[in-house]
Amino acid sequence: MSIAVLLQRLAALLIALALPCAAGAQGQESPNRGPFRTVSDGADTKLMLLGHDAVAYFTENRAVPGDPAIKAEHLGVTWRFASEANRAEFLRDPDRYMPQFGGFCANGINYAVPWGAGGGPDTWRIYRGKLYVFGGQSSRDHFEMDTERNLELAHRYWNEEVAGSSALWTRIRRLVFRVPHYKTDAQLQQEYAQKLAAGTLPVMPGAPQVVPAR
Repeated sequence: MSIAVLLQRLAALLIALALPCAAGAQGQESPNRGPFRTVSDGADTKLMLLGHDAVAYFTENRAVPGDPAIKAEHLGVTWRFASEANRAEFLRDPDRYMPQFGGFCANGINYAVPWGAGGGPDTWRIYRGKLYVFGGQSSRDHFEMDTERNLELAHRYWNEEVAGSSALWTRIRRLVFRVPHYKTDAQLQQEYAQKLAAGTLPVMPGAPQVVPAR
């Protein structure tokens, strides 16, 4: 047996072993119960959205830092809010305000790599009524070169591989065994620069985002 064949079989086995038992249906809906991308800040060791207010993205259309004194625990992680009113609103309907893909970079989940924290200025987007965050502005830009296709891939990989799994293990495995459509940051940036120069980006810098009808 050649080394190449052995590596292919090993990759297939690792993927099979890592799949969660209760994968959701493919499409634009995904389970949102973890894993979660958190950071540590002060007494909050599992803080979501880099401490930003999940409700304010929807009500103020901007990233608003939460007050460390106004917070709530939900699904084992901590959420901060800019006001008591936003805290109460979140607790009334958490699923409405929680970021998709556990707060991991949506562009990373597009490649089945749960990594990167977003939520600050220029690292988030509300699309079709859902909050998506990105590890940086360039990640959001690259994702939005084909939002619909990338969302379809991201939801599929989240449902099939990431949801309910160990984010660290899934990340390591997919950094070694890349998805078929994987592109490097350099390749994505080159594609972005070409479309920017041609004026063919779906979301041109400074222009309002156009969200298709549901």
